[in-house]
Amino acid sequence: MRWKEVQEHFPNEWVVLEATKAHSREGNRYIEEVVVIDRFDNSTAAMRRYSELHMQDPHREYCFFHTSRPTLVARERYVGVRGPR
Repeated sequence: MRWKEVQEHFPNEWVVLEATKAHSREGNRYIEEVVVIDRFDNSTAAMRRYSELHMQDPHREYCFFHTSRPTLVARERYVGVRGPR
């Protein structure tokens, strides 16, 4: 599903998504196609569901957004272990 379709089906809601097509460029993640996993009225519930899914399968690309966002672009962040300084 593309973002415009998600916005039409779930107006003014928080949605938990799995990205099925995305690419990275200049520190941003551009999400092109998604599967809607769940929807919520508030960000706390959406974040809780996202966390559950991520813990179950950290290799899948889950995210959550409010459908009022004009585009599905997220800043990338890297979590890892730093080496000695």
